[in-house]
Amino acid sequence: MTHIVHPYAHRLGIIRDWRSRWFAADKKQYRENLNVDNVIRNFLTKRLRGMHVSHVEIERNATELRILIHTARPGLVIGRSGEHATKLRAEIIRITRATAPAHNRIIKIDVAEIRQPETSAAVVAYMVAEGLEKRMPFRRILKQTAEKVMAVRDVIGVRVTVSGRLGGADMSRKEEIKKGRIPLQTFRANIDFAHEKAYLPYGVIGIKVWIYMGDQHADDERVSTPRFPGHAA
Repeated sequence: MTHIVHPYAHRLGIIRDWRSRWFAADKKQYRENLNVDNVIRNFLTKRLRGMHVSHVEIERNATELRILIHTARPGLVIGRSGEHATKLRAEIIRITRATAPAHNRIIKIDVAEIRQPETSAAVVAYMVAEGLEKRMPFRRILKQTAEKVMAVRDVIGVRVTVSGRLGGADMSRKEEIKKGRIPLQTFRANIDFAHEKAYLPYGVIGIKVWIYMGDQHADDERVSTPRFPGHAA
């Protein structure tokens, strides 16, 4: 059998950093922090669905817990005069104290805007899910999504797969579209990956998206890479 590795985890410590950054002095503290992180991420995944959130980063020190939300729609997360962000912070404090009563760190929420949503695999995957949930033909969605992503100058390759009872068929199957290059085994390849689910009356459709944006070194210097084989940079 083939060994499938998550493209993000495959590059940790090389060109990627951890999305939870903290240090635990003992095992008990480690278990508590890990449990709190898991509860917060699961809550935000459900709470912020539909707001085009790419990923969530969590930083923790002795007195403070900072949550950084990367989204293509910051206005929906923050709300008018910050009312949505205030309510979100209160809900996170409530579930955090219910999970770990001894957790007394100050919780802060920051929102970062994604300038180009088409370069985020998570946002693109949710766009595909939205189209499927609106009952649009899946082949049209795949084609339009790939063309929209490839229209961005920094993107060199994209691959989108959907699997399940496509079109309401009795038997599930897998369909895929690929444009450009996706070098999954190259450590310095800057590949963003995400998976999403589209909930339809006849079942769940699985969605996976890979986006390749050129080679990158550990010092974040972009390496010039041809857009297509044989094409001069």
